[in-house]
Amino acid sequence: MDGEILAGLLIPVLIFVGVVILISIKEIKQYERGVRFTLGKFTGISEPGWRIIIPIFQNLTKVDIRIKAVDVPDQEAITEDNISVTMNAVIYYKINDAAKAIIEVENFYYAVSQLAQTTMRNAVGEFSLDKLLKNRAEVAKQIEEAVEQTTGLWGIDVQSVELKDVVLPPELKRTMAKVAEAERERKAVIIQAEGEVIASTNIAKAAKNLSDSPGALHLRTLQSINDISSDQSNTTIWMVPIEALRAIEKIGQALEKK
Repeated sequence: MDGEILAGLLIPVLIFVGVVILISIKEIKQYERGVRFTLGKFTGISEPGWRIIIPIFQNLTKVDIRIKAVDVPDQEAITEDNISVTMNAVIYYKINDAAKAIIEVENFYYAVSQLAQTTMRNAVGEFSLDKLLKNRAEVAKQIEEAVEQTTGLWGIDVQSVELKDVVLPPELKRTMAKVAEAERERKAVIIQAEGEVIASTNIAKAAKNLSDSPGALHLRTLQSINDISSDQSNTTIWMVPIEALRAIEKIGQALEKK
């Protein structure tokens, strides 16, 4: 009779122990680390695998140590030259110390996002608009260094910061478009003027060569007539005699001697 009572009590105990053991087993994946607390006190880091955690007395918080991406939402900031711009960015970070990430800050994901937003606004204020648009990498590096100074105390390593977009006010875009158009027109006028100077210089050289070479003007005239007459649709009538051209050439030579 006593054996039956003992067996009846033993079965529930074994079931209870089995349930406790099952509840106590915690699985930690390869990309995780477990921050273990015993009676509310930090007692160590649990590595990947199956780990036994004593219920009630112990608690385990899992921390993902893979690289995470934080999308920093659009932030309105004022540049050094008092121009309002809207920026967004993405921050890549990794947990280096799981214990600090849990103990030092309440919600490290939210904290990193808020810190990045504040730092980005402050960093933009140190750059002019031109420098901000031309040197995004430098701005991103400065934001990364500023964020890492604080996140390092939380056991978080900032891998990189990338500026995704810089949005300008519509009126500023129109102004910049007008400036760019005016600059293109200025360059076009300069190029045209330089071409005219080169052309006039070459024409002057050609005229001098024609005047210095006897008979060169006649040859040039005949060549021009030949070029025009090559088109069958053209009819050319020359009324200027060769003798008149020779007279003009002699007058020009006489003027040069004076």
